[in-house]
Amino acid sequence: MQRREFLTSAASGAAAACAAVCGIKAAGAADPAAPWQMRLSTSSIHYLHLPIEQACERIAALGFPGIDIWSAHAGCPHLDDVAKRLGPNGLRAVLEKTKLKLFAFSVYAGGYARYAELLGCVGGGVAVQGSAGPCPPAELTARMKAYLESLKPAAELAEKHNSYLAIENHGHALLDSLDSFKAFVDLNRSPRIGIALAPYHVQGLKASVEQAIEICGPQLFFFYAWEHAGGTKQLPGHGPTDFTPWIAALAKVRYRGYVNPFMHGDLPAEEMSQALAKSRDYLQGCYAKAVKA
Repeated sequence: MQRREFLTSAASGAAAACAAVCGIKAAGAADPAAPWQMRLSTSSIHYLHLPIEQACERIAALGFPGIDIWSAHAGCPHLDDVAKRLGPNGLRAVLEKTKLKLFAFSVYAGGYARYAELLGCVGGGVAVQGSAGPCPPAELTARMKAYLESLKPAAELAEKHNSYLAIENHGHALLDSLDSFKAFVDLNRSPRIGIALAPYHVQGLKASVEQAIEICGPQLFFFYAWEHAGGTKQLPGHGPTDFTPWIAALAKVRYRGYVNPFMHGDLPAEEMSQALAKSRDYLQGCYAKAVKA
């Protein structure tokens, strides 16, 4: 098999494997001619001062069908509280009561292995974490190959627990540039490993978010609807960025996860709910223009 054919086959295998978990299964994926369907989630850290039950209630009341539950970044208590107090049965009960689908665990604090069994017991999903330290461009291929090799135990754990690991791009990190996305996609051989794309950091490098989405293709497992700005302007519909081309790019690659409006910052719960409601409506408008037109 030629290298190009192998990479195409590997990408197709990754896409097929993704469909096994509800969090990254696109509606209409079995029919490429069917319109791409956008699904929305948001992150529990937006309500870090509320118990996980109330965070779920807030997110469900806003009409988001999916949730991303955070570990202890910035003191967010939710995932550790679930692990210690609720367990998988308790979390399932909360999700069933609020009619939320579990999309992801964000495990920047604690790491995937710590929460892998819990994620699998709740039904599986995506675990999001960072990559590794930066390197000179001349070393990118070798460093990325070594990094992906180091993820093999995590990939095996994900296979065991019916889950997927999404590596987020970040400033001053191994996965940070369009070239690094391409190296990751070309070298990745595991259908359990993919990318969590944070446009905030792509824009920080003045690179094209649409091009980043295209490069990631079937290996895009998580998408932050998050722009490079301050305060609530990080959220869709609040800042200057037009998200319509991003949604169109997601539709083109038939992204299989949820679109996750996101911001860093600690707002009162009511203020956060109002901001997320505006983002929800804005993204639905972008979807209508990008896909339904």
